[in-house]
Amino acid sequence: MRVVAAIALTLTAFPARAEVCTASQYGVGDGYHGRRTASGRVFNTYATDPYTIARPSRADLLRRFRVTNLRNGASIEALATDLGPFIAGRCVDLGRAGADALGIGGLGFVRVERLD
Repeated sequence: MRVVAAIALTLTAFPARAEVCTASQYGVGDGYHGRRTASGRVFNTYATDPYTIARPSRADLLRRFRVTNLRNGASIEALATDLGPFIAGRCVDLGRAGADALGIGGLGFVRVERLD
């Protein structure tokens, strides 16, 4: 019983580590802008408050993340509203506004940290 409690305390006391991966962009010219997302919200690739992203796990939906471009240090806080990307090695799809704010014009190398 003590071991289970210690494990549960450890899991809640320390947030998940940051993930480093390739980020991609979606929502311009691919038919996703204006469609309903996995969270039920309508996707706006140009949204800045909050920036919107897609993450591969349903557990991440409607959670906030900090995404940092490792090439230039720019970062944004974003809300995961959709599922994706579905390509190996990628852990986040950025809406156009988020990609622009990070200085990513296609693919970028980023660190993704969950904030809540």
